[in-house]
Amino acid sequence: MREGVQVLQRSPSLGANTVQPSPVSPIRKIVGRLDSVACNIGQPLTGEVVVEECSATIKSIELQLVRVETCGYQEGMAREATEIQNIQIADGAVCNGWKIPVHMVFPRLFTCPTAVGKTFKVEFEVNLVILFSDGHLLTENFPLKLSRIQDRATGPL
Repeated sequence: MREGVQVLQRSPSLGANTVQPSPVSPIRKIVGRLDSVACNIGQPLTGEVVVEECSATIKSIELQLVRVETCGYQEGMAREATEIQNIQIADGAVCNGWKIPVHMVFPRLFTCPTAVGKTFKVEFEVNLVILFSDGHLLTENFPLKLSRIQDRATGPL
């Protein structure tokens, strides 16, 4: 496995954040990978997701890019998360065992390199969201570290 590769493997569930509480998760096994969680802002986030076993009908699979801004003040820290992009990577009944490609281009106007200071932070996360036809919702969160890496051949971004 290459350095920086984030492997997604959840069994029996991807993270039970449900709209309606359910004692049994419909996901038995989902696997996948993100090629890196340390990303060059000029290159897309890539990887794949595979639903290996699922007993319920999947309505859609989405990737949400979230910017998290944290600011310190006298009483503590204020944290605000803003969804800046949502991409549907699968729609309708997803066949078990099929590789679903992940390819998300970072929006230029809403992203910047990850910045961490003494009293503030600008960070990014990607959420993998699985929506079922019965209204249940499963999510898994992956923190990203964005940086701007200049390619010597092409010059500045």
